[in-house]
Order: sequence, then C-alpha cells, then structure tokens
Amino acid sequence: MTLEALSNEIAAKASAEGKAITDAARAQAKGIAAEAKATAESTRSDMVARAERESSQLSVEVVASARQANQKRELIARREELDATWDAIREKVGSADLKGRADTLKALLAEAKGAGDDMVLHPVAIDRKALTGQGFDLGDDVDGLGGFTLESADGSIVLDFRFDSRLEDAWGSNLGAVNEAMFGN
Repeated sequence: MTLEALSNEIAAKASAEGKAITDAARAQAKGIAAEAKATAESTRSDMVARAERESSQLSVEVVASARQANQKRELIARREELDATWDAIREKVGSADLKGRADTLKALLAEAKGAGDDMVLHPVAIDRKALTGQGFDLGDDVDGLGGFTLESADGSIVLDFRFDSRLEDAWGSNLGAVNEAMFGN
C-alpha cells in the first residue's frame, strides 16, 4: 500500500469517526434540548396554575374584604342615624313644650299614689311647679328629662317615674320596629 492510499484510508476513517462523534453529539444535544424544553414547559404550566390559584384566592379575599368594609360602613352609618334619632327624641321629650306633658305627669302621679303616703317626691326641675301640691312631700330635684322619683323616708326604696327611664324602656322594646321603620330590614 502506498503512502497516499494509507493516508486516504486514515483520512476516511478519521472522517467517518468524526462524523459518528458529531452525529452522536447532535443526537445528544437534541435530547438535552427536548428535555430542557419539556422541563421548561412543565415549570411554566405549574407557575401559571399556581398564579391562577393565587389570583383567584386573592380575588375572593378582596371581594370579601370590600363587602365587609361596606357592611361596616353601613352599620356605622345606621348607628349614627339611630344615635341622632335617640338624641332628637330625648331633646323633644326633655322640652318644656312637649305636647301632652301635663297629661303624662298626671298619669305618672296616679300610678305613684299606690306607693304610699310616706314617700318623698323628688321632681325633675322642669316639672317641679306642676308637681307641687300633689299630696307628696317635695324633696330635692333629680336629673332627668321630666317626671320624678319617689323615695321612702328612710331612703331604702326609690321608685323611678322619670321620663328618662320610661323612654329608655320604650326605646329598648321597640328598637326592632325603629330599625324596620328607618332602614327597611
């Protein structure tokens, strides 16, 4: 064999071996690329699914929080309206111009007559004049919107006939109806 033939044969073998190595490297690169692509797609899918779940949960939480804030504002507004109504009622009941004030005092006095003769009547200042000479000894004034208290001579019994206590009882027992009339539910 000649040197040139030997050289050609070595070159052909080297070329074939180089082609085989290159083909194997290309096949391995394609496998690695396909695996990387699959891993990337799986990771992307997982991230998208997690982001959608978190977004959905956040949306639910934001809506619930907004609903709760609206309910709180509504309750505060209702409370403020009820307080303003209560204050207006107290002002009206405490007014000397209250229509039916004299009749209310007469009804309270009639109820108080059954308490006994040894009781001391403590009027609210606004009603002192109207309660003078009603068959009870008069004591010091008491605070209130109107009416009076009766106290036994020894101070062990106090009966409350003030407008305040009657108004508070009426307000408490009718608060549901007041809410219904004011707010419709």
